[in-house]
Amino acid sequence: ELRRFLQMIGMRQKHFNFITRIFSTGEDTVQTNVVPIVTACREMSETKTGALIVIGQQSDLRLIAEGGIALDAKVSTSLIKNIFFKNAPLHDGAVLIEGDRIVAAKCILPVTQSAVPKSYGTRHRAAIGMSEISDAIIIVVSEETGSISIAQAGNIRRDIDPTRLQQTLQRYLSINTRKRAKGEVAE
Repeated sequence: ELRRFLQMIGMRQKHFNFITRIFSTGEDTVQTNVVPIVTACREMSETKTGALIVIGQQSDLRLIAEGGIALDAKVSTSLIKNIFFKNAPLHDGAVLIEGDRIVAAKCILPVTQSAVPKSYGTRHRAAIGMSEISDAIIIVVSEETGSISIAQAGNIRRDIDPTRLQQTLQRYLSINTRKRAKGEVAE
């Protein structure tokens, strides 16, 4: 419990940096292009390639990024698919995306301590766990079924088709972009 508490404080550290909030215009953040992410998820779903993708919002995810392999590469369908290719060295763990960049791969996420159905695998448990301690949006592609799930704010929605995934991501990202522009802090 203590470890989870410290992780939560670390993840939300960005919210308490009031100097950054005072001088931030909201224009310095780059909008995430969801099309390559959705395309990669659709194609990995078809081939039942497991994936775990974290799209950062306002929470400070440096601790998660530091636990993985730093990349700093432009988001693209090909790169995401190559990272999660079954025999690729980076395929285990999660990919962390912030803005239009893949910040890190092979990241280890905290697993939820909440009661979840036994049918949920490690990826789904990690997605829920990450969404409980940050405002990130987490996408899971199941290796067993090929189904796509999305987790946010401690909740997970399963079996989402690619069109619905794109709409959901655009809605979440536009809400958070508006909040940043107004200077609000997302919890």
